[in-house]
Amino acid sequence: MSGLIEELSSLLSLIDGVAWAAVLVFIRIGAMIAFMPGLGEPAVPTRVKLALILAFTLVLAPALAETISRSGPAPSLFPLAGEAVAGLILGIGMRLFLLALLTAAGLIAQASTLSQLFPNAAPEPQPAIGNLLVIAGVALALAAGLHVRAAELALLSYDVLPAGGYLDARAVADWNLSLVSRTFALGFSLAAPFVVASTIYNLALGAINRAMPHLMVAMVGAPALTLGAIALLAVSAPILLAYWLQLFEAYLSDPFGPPP
Repeated sequence: MSGLIEELSSLLSLIDGVAWAAVLVFIRIGAMIAFMPGLGEPAVPTRVKLALILAFTLVLAPALAETISRSGPAPSLFPLAGEAVAGLILGIGMRLFLLALLTAAGLIAQASTLSQLFPNAAPEPQPAIGNLLVIAGVALALAAGLHVRAAELALLSYDVLPAGGYLDARAVADWNLSLVSRTFALGFSLAAPFVVASTIYNLALGAINRAMPHLMVAMVGAPALTLGAIALLAVSAPILLAYWLQLFEAYLSDPFGPPP
């Protein structure tokens, strides 16, 4: 009888450890998915997001239960806050790559005179090119297995951000600043062909206007600029999105390492 009681006690302690590990994983995954591209979009219903968080938790919690129960914190409220911050770090890092597409789209729209298309369609006017690039980028990432890579990222993040551990605010700030710089440079790199082509085209229009002052170059040049930008976008969008996806996957493979 005493042996049975001991086995039940050990089983209960094991269940307690797995339950605490599942709670910590749930908090981190929930914060990560809140900012994750595709799965964390406002258009995704809250119930679907909750189901996704539970699915990720069921996959990752058994793999992390032993590590968290052995070296993790004791059950309390403070580790929950640390897990939420760690999840936000992971989610915001992925979201910045989506903002790089929006940055590129804004630059492209300004260069191609399409920046104010449908200005009242949203609370903040967004160029139509931005919606196109974001939807295409999210579709490519999900087709390439973003959900699997996100699970791997969450699993490997415990090596750098242990469960309930203290975060170095200075190191996190430096990492965020470096990532913001990388993603902004990526956005400008994606828009560079359009900016260069627009600059050359406008210089040519200025030269034509100086040579023929009576010619209304704006009436001729603006439609041609827009048409050329749309044609260039149709040709270069697959290449730009493939390059963006390559850098995004490189980040998911080593989010805290040096940039590629």
